[in-house]
This record gives sequence, structure tokens and C-alpha cells, in this order.
Amino acid sequence: MKILLTNDDGIHAPGIEVLEAIAREFSDDIWICAPDEEQSGMGHALTLTRPVRLRKHGERRFSVTGTPTDSVTMGLRKVMDGEPDLILSGVNRGANLGDDITYSGTVSAAIEGALAGVRSIAMSQVTSREGAADGDTFDAARQWGAKVLGPLLDTPLPSRTLVNVNFPPLPGAQVRGIRAVRQGFHDYSRGTVVEGRDPRGFTYYWFGLQAIEHTLDHGTDLEAIDEGFVAVTPLQLDLTHHASLGDLGALQLMARRALAPLLCAGFAPYGRVFTTTRAEPWSKGVTRAALPITGSVCRRSSIRWITEPTWKPLTRGLSR
Repeated sequence: MKILLTNDDGIHAPGIEVLEAIAREFSDDIWICAPDEEQSGMGHALTLTRPVRLRKHGERRFSVTGTPTDSVTMGLRKVMDGEPDLILSGVNRGANLGDDITYSGTVSAAIEGALAGVRSIAMSQVTSREGAADGDTFDAARQWGAKVLGPLLDTPLPSRTLVNVNFPPLPGAQVRGIRAVRQGFHDYSRGTVVEGRDPRGFTYYWFGLQAIEHTLDHGTDLEAIDEGFVAVTPLQLDLTHHASLGDLGALQLMARRALAPLLCAGFAPYGRVFTTTRAEPWSKGVTRAALPITGSVCRRSSIRWITEPTWKPLTRGLSR
């Protein structure tokens, strides 16, 4: 099995050594492509305004002067000698729980892998406030990483999905087990913006990283970690809120009604190619017309036609 490793803490971070040790319990075909320096909080950013450079640090070990997403892209397209069977991202020093996954470079690297059609898993070690920046905080990840990864490799996953794993801030021997849970949500009014002044007298701001208050909703990753379990959360790339599609469909109807007087007067949006006609009942007081509308084009573009119309006389396809 060919495995690509990456992270957002950088090529020299201790967490990627932990990740490599976990991966080597399953394969010796290991490739590493990670940012050359810390990229925490970069999310799914892609470097577009400057060149990205690739540096080799050893056999199958590379760094990228860019983001975690850049690293996965370079790993897949320029570094590896074939497509990997698995992408592992981490082990991040710090939690990636709840809605914080939207900021996470660790999770976003796995997202990029899932977009490429490769099974992808993100791993993070939650830390306590004491010793979060210094010392070895990865004991739970070391002892439980392979225990989690093994079953995940045997579990079928739909396309464009990934798995987010968080290890609790406990010694491995004290971890209570593994829970498959949903993503939770933090209370948004959290953290602080610290204001300071540099030696030249200019004001600067720094986002505070103190403990975050949150509501422990039942069955979430936040609750699982709080109770001493490894939290395993499947994530999907389809961010559509499907339940709202029906309600938002009213916008499409409103748009068509707004267009009706113009269409009935013999005008149509300029530059559109209409191939079919169909009768459409309009609101009271508006003439019924046979409208030359291709359904998919109308649904996608109707709102823009109202806000940015350019009209020309309709010479065919309209019956009154």
C-alpha cells in the first residue's frame, strides 16, 4: 500500500514523525510531502500569487513552500511515482473539532486528497492547556493511531468523503475507547483578540488561543473528547443544505414571474439560446405565454437576468 503523509505543522514538526510511525505499521511504501514551515489555520488555501518551490530532504521526503493543499497537490502530481492508496494528514498538535475544521490545514489536506479520489484521513492530538507547546503530547496518538487506522482501512467510504480523527489529551493508557460521532459546534463568542505594541510603537493584534468554551452537545466530537474517547468523524465535501432547496425554489418562481411581462411584450434576455417551448401559468393579471426556455439554463441564470438584463426583441418562439 502506497501512503502519502502531510500536515500543516511543517515538515520538521514532531507530529509527522508520529504519523510516519503509525503508517509504517501498515506499509513501507511511505512518501512525505509537507509545508516547509507551520501553516496552521490556513484552511483549504491554494497558493496562487507566488511560485511554489519543492525541496528534497531525503528519500521520499519533500517539503513545499506553500500550504497543506499545495503539499498534497505537489505530492500527487510531482513527487510520487504513482497514485497513493491512502493520504494521512497530521498528527496535528492541537484539536480539530467542531466547526474549527473549516480553519484547519490538517483537515483541508485530507479534503484535497478526497477531491482527488484518494482515501484520506486527518489525525489530530488534542492538548491540555499545560504543556501544549512544549514536550511530547502525542502519547494517545502513538498508542491509538494504528488501532483507529486499521478498522478505517477496512471500512468502505463513499467518494468525496474523508475521516477526521481526534485523540483526547490523555496518556494512552487512560483513553476509554473509540467513538464514531458527528461534528459539533463551538460557541462562536469565544477566544480573544490580543492587542499589543511592537518596539517601533505600532499596534498589532494576535488571536488568542486560550481555552475555548463550548456546549457539549450529545453525540459530537466535542463530547467524545471531553469524556476521554478517540473521536472519529466522517466528513463530506457536499456542503449543500439539501433541506433548504425546496424553500429556495420559491426564488426561481419569483424570478420567472418577474420576467413574464417582458417576455409577453416580445423581449427575451440577449445572447441566450433557447431550444424548447412550454406553456407557463403566470400570476393573476399576466398574459399566459409559451416561453422559449431551456429549463437548466433558466434555473441557473434567471436571477442574473433580472439584476443585469440586456434585452433584444424576441422574433420567434413566442406565441400570444
